[in-house]
Amino acid sequence: MDVYLLILGDHLPDPRTGAVVSEAERLRAIVEQAVVAEEAGFTGVAIGEHHFTRYIVSAPELLLATIAERTSRLRLSTGVTLLAHHDPVRVAEELATLDVLSGGRAEMTVARGVSQRTDAAFGVQDDLRARFDENLRLLLRLLEEPHVTWNGRFRSPLVDVTTTPRPLQQPRPLVWIGSGSAVSADLAVELGLPLMLPSTLRDPSTHRGVVERYRTAMRGGGRVALPSHVFVAPSAAQARETWRPHLSAYAHFADPWRGDGDVDVDLLMDGAAVCGDPAEVTDRLNDLGHLLGLDAHLVMVDIGGLPHTAVLDTIRLFGEEVLPALKSPTTASGH
Repeated sequence: MDVYLLILGDHLPDPRTGAVVSEAERLRAIVEQAVVAEEAGFTGVAIGEHHFTRYIVSAPELLLATIAERTSRLRLSTGVTLLAHHDPVRVAEELATLDVLSGGRAEMTVARGVSQRTDAAFGVQDDLRARFDENLRLLLRLLEEPHVTWNGRFRSPLVDVTTTPRPLQQPRPLVWIGSGSAVSADLAVELGLPLMLPSTLRDPSTHRGVVERYRTAMRGGGRVALPSHVFVAPSAAQARETWRPHLSAYAHFADPWRGDGDVDVDLLMDGAAVCGDPAEVTDRLNDLGHLLGLDAHLVMVDIGGLPHTAVLDTIRLFGEEVLPALKSPTTASGH
């Protein structure tokens, strides 16, 4: 099972103390967490893109490039890139540059996004799905082909264009489609891409239909990943007591994009959010792996103003006691 550390970079006060770190401290903390994740044995790190909110990471590629210089093995992914809002030529150039700088460790997860305010600010309110589809197809060609001639609806034509630098990974760095919709799953099948489910605080079992549709169309192949909010401490009681106010603060903050209205933190910790001692967290993550046949799990620890030291302690404990006990989908299902 591949395990990534997912960081979206919410910049919220500590609900216990009211303290808020500076933006500079927050961004540097994200880099440090990725370095510790490599030391702890994580497969990779995924960093999200947001605009005009208290998620303060707007250029994940820059953070990933910084992380690349301080790591040697960690896979480096966006989580996600809002592809409908960007020129795919520029995205191809940035991803290839990260791939070269990191020695072939770059990945990308692309999605349409969920913020109408961001859509409006980037001028992509109309035909968002069609724009995403077109940009993704062009991005893949630019990464794979050295000479691209192309014509589409949403940008000027290309004639024998070669983006530089060329990526080290061949035929290209891994590109995931991030979505929980049937339409996006079908697009992933058509393009032969892995599927990254959304980082919501909803019951993960709601994704089973989309995953089954994707796996059936891929004839049992493909790759599926799930993000989960996770906190682990030496005891279950300590985990719940420490995480409760931070999960609550984050869930209320994120509800306009990811929630379903009322937030019941106890129900979250018993369901979509995985909280407990190492044995409990291991069992619950293995259950999710079995439920959805996961090839990768994204672990999201750093939420709701959780102090940086607590985040690092959780990453280290997860690496020591949870990671070695996580099973592959075939192992988890007993095959």
